[in-house]
Order: sequence, then structure tokens, then C-alpha cells
Amino acid sequence: MEGTVSKNTLNGICTITFYHPQSNSMPGDMLNLLAKTIEEAGNEPDSKVIVLESKGEKSFCAGASFDELVAITDFETGKKFFSGFAKVINAMRKAPKFIIAKVQGKAVGGGVGIASAADYTLAHSSADVKLSELAVGIGPFVVGPAVERKIGTSKFASLSINATQWQNSSWALQAGLYANVFSTHEELNAETQKLAETLSISNPQAMEMLKKVFWQGTDNWDTLLIERAEMSGNLVLSDFTKNAIAKFKAKA
Repeated sequence: MEGTVSKNTLNGICTITFYHPQSNSMPGDMLNLLAKTIEEAGNEPDSKVIVLESKGEKSFCAGASFDELVAITDFETGKKFFSGFAKVINAMRKAPKFIIAKVQGKAVGGGVGIASAADYTLAHSSADVKLSELAVGIGPFVVGPAVERKIGTSKFASLSINATQWQNSSWALQAGLYANVFSTHEELNAETQKLAETLSISNPQAMEMLKKVFWQGTDNWDTLLIERAEMSGNLVLSDFTKNAIAKFKAKA
């Protein structure tokens, strides 16, 4: 595995950091490891709050691995591929602790899903967002419930339909995806640390109860997101999508 996922807990703050040399894209094995690491952090007695971040400054997460996408030739492989972000989103949803996402760069596709599934998301001014799935013949089905829950149906539809257009961090802030945006990485890091420290000494029982309130009505997501993965798994095998992917590769 080219990428890495690490976890470090200090003074009640559990920091989970992921990295992949291809703009922090997420192959299936990395997604599985990230979901497992989030689950572990949620069950770790010493951690009171979770900070989710990635390395580098240009990209927070470029979404699922394109190399794996183009290699899909059957439904089961497609379902497994698209289930990766379902596992991560459900792990974030079910973790009994608040998750702060620190989005230091651009987020695409599944990266927007991660930013949306966090309980509180802080971002750098360069953290533009794009749901690019329709541009390659599929759709943001798996991450859709998390994004729609965060920013509403109208803005989710706008992002999904205008799949080749970046929306800047100001748009994401106004949409409710980001809680705050900072002009320097130093400010972003400092404010993330400040909030994490405050939450690390807050009442853990109250925070767990509050998180359940925030996520009320999502108990069906364990099955819903897998059903959505099946939708994408079918679409990726179509001639239309295969041709769209071929054109996308030719431009890359």
C-alpha cells in the first residue's frame, strides 16, 4: 500500500492522519484501514475527541483511487470498490466522539463526503470542493446522504449536476459544509487545536448524547450506503461509463 493511515492520541485528542502520493486519493485498502482506525479511536478510552486530517497542503482528499476505478470489470468488484467510502462514512457516523475534520486543501468526490461526515469541519481558503462523479458516467451515490445531510438537497444537487465545476471555500462555508475558513494554514492548525483542546475537557457523556441527536434518523445508513454502492457498481460496467472513463484517462 503506497498510502498511510496513522493514529496518535495525546491529552485526550486522537489525531488520525492519512496520506497518499496521488493527491491523497484513497485506494480500497486505505479506505478499509481508515474506517478501522476511526472505529478504534471511537472505542479508545484515552481519546475524548478525534481530529481527522491529511498530509500536504494542496489536496485534502482526491476521492477514490482512479486506478482502481478503471480496473473494474464485474459487479462484485464494483460494489466492493464503491463500498469503501461507505465504511468510512458509517465509521464516522457511529463513532461515539466528535470528529473535527481539518480540510487544508481541495476535496473531490469522496473527499467531500469525508468533510461532510465530520461533526465539525474547519478549512483553509484553498479548500475548494467538487463532486466529479457524473463527469465519468456515475454519480455521488455513496457520499450523497452525508453531503445532502450537511448542505441540503438544493446545494447537493448543484454540486452533483455541475460535476466539472469547482466551488470555492466561500461557497462551502455559506453552504454549511465548513464551520469556518482560514486564510493561512497556521490559523487553521491553531483553531483546530484550540477547539480539540476545549472538547477534550468537555463532558464525554454529554458529547456522546449530543452526537446521537445530530445523527438521528440515519440508522439505516449501514444498508443505504451499500445499496448506493451497488448502484455505482452497476453503472461503472455500462458502455457509457467505460467510454467516459476512457475519455477522462486520455485527458489526464
